[in-house]
Amino acid sequence: MKNILYTLTTIVLLFACGTAKRGEPAFAAIPDSEPAIAQGRVVFDTFCNKCHPGGEAGLGPAINNKPLPGFLMRFQVRHGLGVMPAFSEKAISDDELDILIAYLKTMRKAKHDKDAQAP
Repeated sequence: MKNILYTLTTIVLLFACGTAKRGEPAFAAIPDSEPAIAQGRVVFDTFCNKCHPGGEAGLGPAINNKPLPGFLMRFQVRHGLGVMPAFSEKAISDDELDILIAYLKTMRKAKHDKDAQAP
């Protein structure tokens, strides 16, 4: 009887610990109609999404809410910071980096728009 009670209590606690926002997007939809944004998403998914899933915190911190100007984002990508690796021009070309920065700014704006719509 005690085992059943412990099991049921554990199950209830596990479900109660979940977030109400699970599965809810962290930002407004980002349109892929612009080729530069679609290309930026590809570069992001290739190099950034592993540590910053969807721009949110993962292995690395959230990057869709950092108010960094483009030149500082570029510097951080090229030189790394802390445990973030540096990405040379061989890994991410200058053109790809420009597209990535534009995508990150679009993602930041989408997050800001979603936060502004929240009640």
